[in-house]
Amino acid sequence: MGGPGGLLALALAVGLGAGLGAVAFRYLIEGFTYVFTGHDTYGVDGRVANPLVPGLGVWFLALVPVVGGLLYGPLVERYASEARGHGVPEVMLAVARKGGRIRPVVAVVKSLASALCIGSGGSVGREGPIVQVGSALGSTIGQLTRAPEARMRLLVACGAAGGISATFNAPIAGVFFALEVILRNFETRSFSAVVVASVTADVIGRAAFGSEAFLQLPQLGVGAVAGYPLYLVLGLLAAVVGVFFIRFLYELEDRADRLWRFSESWRPAAGGVLLGLLLLAVPQMYGVGYEVLESAIAGKYALLFLLGLLAAKVLATSLTLSIGGSGGVFAPSLFMGAMLGTAFGLAMHAAVPGIAGPAGAYGLIGMGAVFAAAARAPMTAILIIFELTGDYRIMLPLMLAVVVATALAGRMSPDSIYTLKLARRGIDLLRRRPASPMEAITVAEAMRPTPEPVPAAAPLAEVLDRLSATDEPALPVVDEAGAFLGVLLDDELEQALGEEDEESDAGALIRQLPTLTPAESLAEATATLVETDSAGLAVLDEKGERVVGWLSHRDILRVYDQRMKLERARRGGARPPSQTPAPA
Repeated sequence: MGGPGGLLALALAVGLGAGLGAVAFRYLIEGFTYVFTGHDTYGVDGRVANPLVPGLGVWFLALVPVVGGLLYGPLVERYASEARGHGVPEVMLAVARKGGRIRPVVAVVKSLASALCIGSGGSVGREGPIVQVGSALGSTIGQLTRAPEARMRLLVACGAAGGISATFNAPIAGVFFALEVILRNFETRSFSAVVVASVTADVIGRAAFGSEAFLQLPQLGVGAVAGYPLYLVLGLLAAVVGVFFIRFLYELEDRADRLWRFSESWRPAAGGVLLGLLLLAVPQMYGVGYEVLESAIAGKYALLFLLGLLAAKVLATSLTLSIGGSGGVFAPSLFMGAMLGTAFGLAMHAAVPGIAGPAGAYGLIGMGAVFAAAARAPMTAILIIFELTGDYRIMLPLMLAVVVATALAGRMSPDSIYTLKLARRGIDLLRRRPASPMEAITVAEAMRPTPEPVPAAAPLAEVLDRLSATDEPALPVVDEAGAFLGVLLDDELEQALGEEDEESDAGALIRQLPTLTPAESLAEATATLVETDSAGLAVLDEKGERVVGWLSHRDILRVYDQRMKLERARRGGARPPSQTPAPA
């Protein structure tokens, strides 16, 4: 479907699908929440027993995260590992580096896994998942219509906008989230398509849930103009909280990665034990927590309790994602901002009663400021709060706090909560677009299956037989558990055998050569190969433990040649050559 009309028709289809997906996803969460708790929502009333299993009392809270983890852990690991986590970074990566391609199965797995995670107590949001679901739908439609990469990326952004729009009943914020976070540009062509998708999805959401904002927030004034400096101070505090949340989340993930040495399928269930104990202590952390947020803004909590909820949310969300949970960080950021802002408002009322505005007003503005500090999306933050409240009076202090929070957070940490997840895998989306295909192609695209690893205890004579049966100049060596130890080079093996050292094993000749990761660019991999003067290097998983591939100069040239042929075919309108698989 060519031309602007065809693009808008596809955007409308994506918006329709994203709206229906958001509705279905919300019902899934509500259904699983009822199954696990016996209530439509849980947490705002404190520690309440599950009427479906009265014999357990409140102790059911210690069990439901484990049961939920047993269900969604294997689902994610087997069918779509990219559905793990908060989802938005994977969409950003697909747009920036993969031409907008997302596997269709991601939409299904992400919906089920996130609904199970949130319904069983995971303290994460539903916005990140529906962004990934909508984006996967947009990518699928693009692939079915054989859209070029530029259009595919735009359809992915349309899906993200539709997901936010239908979830929050906020079509303007949905548009700016897609442009500011996913596409990171504001071209007129992009704007038109994203608006169509966002409005379409919002119409679907309103038809299902009504036209009211899903959060019941009060209309609040902002106090005297003399009190505006207080909103600036709130912006500074929001920056500190937002950056602390980012750092704490990834530090906890690192610690969990170092401790967990078993299958990822069972990690959510094992970590669910800790999450269950936390829910027993602070049941307000159960699920998304919008009802608790509303109660805080309405002034139902004391200052110390608000600060306790803020700290508990940072821990609960970080723990949920660290154990392999599936859900977003958008809603937790809003929750943290509401607790911080309302607590700040109460403190200011005690300190400067004649100047401070309503405590709830600080809570509303804190929501936008903490989200902006964490996501570095100030326009989205401003618009989402405005659309949720419909109160123009908060706009000036909101803009002030959000800009201050974004600026200070950027000085404290260059990466957002989204881009840091990718940066830790060696993917820097803040860089300029690659000027060379060697920078655009990743090791994952070029690597081939690993030569059969050699156990460290294997005799050298046996290893020589293996090398003789292959064209490889080197073989990876692993321990009894399959963890990578190093490589064994053919020339060193021949030398050892020539010295009549046949009784030695492979472990005695291990060489510690540099390794690669799947996310590295071919430019970086080529530099490493040249520096080490190696015929091939092992590619290890994110933990740096197991070999997932092998890369040589020949593999790089093969993929580079394929990419050049595709580019020439695309420019000349010819049919692209078929991609030949890497040799086994």
